[in-house]
Amino acid sequence: MFNKPVTKYRLQQFFMIPKTFKEVIDLGDGREISIETGKLAKQAHGSVVVQSGKCMLLCTVVSNYEQKDLNFLPLTVDYREKFAASGRYPGGFFKREARPSDGEVLTMRLVDRVLRPLFPKDYHSETQVMIQLMSHDENVMPDAMAGLAASAAIQLSDFPFECAISEARVARVNGEFIINPSRAQLEESDIDMMIGASADSVMMVEGEMDEISEEEMTEAIKFGHEAIKIQCAAQMKLAEAFGRKEVREYEGEREDDDLAKKIHDMAYDKVYAIAKAGSSKQERTAAFSEIKEEIKATFSEEELADFGDLVSRYYAKAEKNAIRDLTLNEGLRLDGRKTDEIRPIWCEVDYLPSTHGSSIFTRGETQALATVTLGTSREANKIDMPSYEGEETFYLHYNFPPFCTGEARPIRGTSRREVGHGNLAQRALKGMIPADCPYTVRVVSEVLESNGSSSMATVCSGTMALMDAGVQLIRPVSGIAMGLISDPESGKYAVLSDILGDEDHLGDMDFKVTGTEKGITACQMDIKVKGLSYEILVNALMQANAGRLHILSKLTETISAPNNDVKGHAPKMVTVTIPGDFIGALIGPGGKVIQELQKTTGCTIVINEDPVTEEGLVEILGTDQDGIDAVLAKIDSITFKPEVGSIYEVKVIKMLDFGAVVEYAEAPGNEVLLHVSELAWERTENVSDVVNMGDVFDVKYFGLDKRTRKDKVSRKALLPKPEGYVERPPRTDRDNRSRGGNDRNRDRKPKRD
Repeated sequence: MFNKPVTKYRLQQFFMIPKTFKEVIDLGDGREISIETGKLAKQAHGSVVVQSGKCMLLCTVVSNYEQKDLNFLPLTVDYREKFAASGRYPGGFFKREARPSDGEVLTMRLVDRVLRPLFPKDYHSETQVMIQLMSHDENVMPDAMAGLAASAAIQLSDFPFECAISEARVARVNGEFIINPSRAQLEESDIDMMIGASADSVMMVEGEMDEISEEEMTEAIKFGHEAIKIQCAAQMKLAEAFGRKEVREYEGEREDDDLAKKIHDMAYDKVYAIAKAGSSKQERTAAFSEIKEEIKATFSEEELADFGDLVSRYYAKAEKNAIRDLTLNEGLRLDGRKTDEIRPIWCEVDYLPSTHGSSIFTRGETQALATVTLGTSREANKIDMPSYEGEETFYLHYNFPPFCTGEARPIRGTSRREVGHGNLAQRALKGMIPADCPYTVRVVSEVLESNGSSSMATVCSGTMALMDAGVQLIRPVSGIAMGLISDPESGKYAVLSDILGDEDHLGDMDFKVTGTEKGITACQMDIKVKGLSYEILVNALMQANAGRLHILSKLTETISAPNNDVKGHAPKMVTVTIPGDFIGALIGPGGKVIQELQKTTGCTIVINEDPVTEEGLVEILGTDQDGIDAVLAKIDSITFKPEVGSIYEVKVIKMLDFGAVVEYAEAPGNEVLLHVSELAWERTENVSDVVNMGDVFDVKYFGLDKRTRKDKVSRKALLPKPEGYVERPPRTDRDNRSRGGNDRNRDRKPKRD
C-alpha cells in the first residue's frame, strides 16, 4: 500500500488525523471568538471548543433516543470550571472539583433559561448539555460564551431544536457600550447585563445597573442583540460546513383534536366565570379542581385509563386560554385586580428582638421575613473559582421552604432556583451599600408565603431590614414582578403589574425590575413570545417604574431612613490604621497579646495588612463601648511614639538605684527610664530624695541617647536652674583614658622579652 502516492487525505485516514471546522467572530478592538469542532469529544452528539484569547470552553451535548414518560423536558445544563484551567489546585481535603459553586450554578441557569423553550413541548428525552472551562484567560469572562457554546454544539447535533441562539454580556464604560468586557472593564462599568437571544428575538435579560433609566436599559439590550445576530450566523455557517444532520424522529405526545375541543367547550366558560370572580388562591384552586373532576366524571374508568393524561393536558390548556382571554378582553385578572394594580402591602420592622436588623414585607399572598447580621471582614463570603478569586462583604441568601406554597416535600440542600433568586436580590441591593460601610453585611430572606415574586419581596424586606440595622443605604430599593399577555393575531396585549404565580406560568413574558427613585439597579427577564417589539418592552418597563415607586412609598412609610446607629445589642465597628511595624507587637508572640485583649474586652479584633501601603487595618467589633475603648487605648499604647522636644506627663512605677522607671500617662504600658542624673540640677545621691512611687510629673523627651542608644527623658530640663549653677564640661575620650575608663591595657602585664 505504501507504493501508492501518499496524499494528505490518505495520511489523514491512516493516522486518524481529525478534520476540523472553524468559524471566527470579530468582537472588535482586536478581540475575536472562534468556534471549532471535529477535534474533541466526537462520540457526543455535538461538541465544540469556543475560544477567546487563552480562554477555552468545551461544550458537549447528548440526548437519549428513548422518550421518558414525563410531561416535561428532562434537560440538564451543567457548567463547570476546572481549576487546572488557571493552573491552580482545588481546595478541600480531596483536592478535586466537587459540588458546583454559586457562580457556576448561575451560569447554568442563564443557559438553561434560553435553551429550554426552544425544544418541542412534546420532546421528553433525557438531554444533557455540559460546558467546561478548560483554559482560563484573566481578560476573558467565560460565562459570557457559555450560551454560544451550548447552541453551537446543538446545531451540530440531530436534536429537534428551533433555532440558533447566543448570549452576550453588555457593559458601558464612559458612555460606550462594550460586548463581553474584561473583568477590569466591568469594574468601571455602570451596566453588567447578560442577554440571550436568537437572530429574531430577545429571550432573556439579566443584570445589574447603576440606577439607569428604562430607555438606557433598552438601548443596552438592542446593542447586545446586534452582536448576538452575528454569533448566530457564525453557528449556522459552521453547521453548514460540518454537514447538517437530519433532525431525529421521535414519538411525540398523543393528540386528539376532537377531545381537545370537547374539553375546551366543557371547561372554558366555567373557568372564565371563576377567574372573573376575583377569588383567593385557595378558593380558585379548589374551584378549578372541581371543574376538572366534573369533566373527568363524564368519562368511564376505561376511558380515563386510556387517555386520562390527555384530559388533564387539554383542561390545563382551556384554563390557560380562559384566563388570558379574560385579561385581554376585560382588563381583569384572577384576583379581580386591574392590569396595573398592586396588591395590598403591609410592612413591619424590628420584628425579631435579637437580630441586628429585621423586617417583614407582605404583598398580597407573598411574604418575606428578612434578617441582617453585621460582622468583620473575617465573615466575608470567600469566592474561590478558577475564573475569579475574591470576597463579598455584602451578600444575600434566599430560602424557599415548601410550606410557603402549602406543600410538603423533601429538602435536599439549596436549589438552583434559590441561588438564582438570592443573587438577583443581592445585585439589586449591593450598589446601595455605601463604600465606607465598615461591616461585612449578610442578609437572609425567609420566604414564608409565596404567590408571585418572592424574590422582589426579598428586595423590599431586605431594604427595610438593612435600614433597621443602621446600615446607611444610599437610597432604598424596591422591586416588582411584571407579566405580559399578548395575542399576535389581534394585536392586543396587556402588561400586568405585580403578577401572581399563576400569571407567571400563563403569560408570554415575566420580568422583574428593581430600583430606587433614581433608576434601575437590577433586572431579570424571560420572554416567551417571538418578536416582542421594543415599543411593548419600553411600555412594560415604564409601567414597572410606576409600580416600583408605589411599592417604594409603602416601604418609606414604614421606615423613612436608616437608623442613625446600630441596635444596642448589635456589634459596633471601629477601624484603626496602624503602621505595619506595630502589627507584630499588637498580635504578640503566638498571638498572646491579641488573644488576651479579646478575652478581657469581649471584642473581636481582626488585623488585615494592606499589601500596597503595608499598613495594618485593625477592625474592632464589640457590643460594649468600654471594651472597644479599652482596645483602642491598648493600640494607642502599643503604637505610641513620643516626639523629640515634646513634654509628656509620666508616673513613677518602679524605683531603681540609678533612676526611676516612669510610664507615659497617655500610653499606659509604655515605660522609659528616667536616669538619676536627669531628676534634678543638683547632684542626687538617692532617687527617693527627689521622687517616690506613684509620683506624677512632666518630662521632656530628647529622643535616643547617642551613648546608651535608649530613649532619654529629663525632669530637670523642665525645672529652672539653681542660681549660680555651673554645668560641668562633658567628658572627653582623653579624660576617659586618663582615668583608665577606656584604657584596655591598664590591667595588662608587660610582655616579657
